[in-house]
Amino acid sequence: MAVAWTDVRRDEVLALVEQGRDYREVAGLLGIPAGRAYLIATGIPADGSDAVTGAQRRRPGMLPSRSQHLVNPREVNPTAREDVREWMRWRARTDAQMQDAARRTREA
Repeated sequence: MAVAWTDVRRDEVLALVEQGRDYREVAGLLGIPAGRAYLIATGIPADGSDAVTGAQRRRPGMLPSRSQHLVNPREVNPTAREDVREWMRWRARTDAQMQDAARRTREA
């Protein structure tokens, strides 16, 4: 049974972080999203939408670098997909302007 996020206390989250657990693991143990665990522990939104002061950076539980990965999925480069590469090759073969550019490159 998932815990209501309002039932999770700051000291609970920080205790788990201080044990060396990362926020994803803490979140799994408490049944809440990782970004919410970070917000409860630090008072700072994990999405990077808030300007963080020097004093806030020294709060317990703050990550040394960006925290956005806790709330947003990892960036994916679609050009790494073979179907996208094939589409790009098709576009290059069928686009007259691209063909002219390729011809000029070969001639240079």
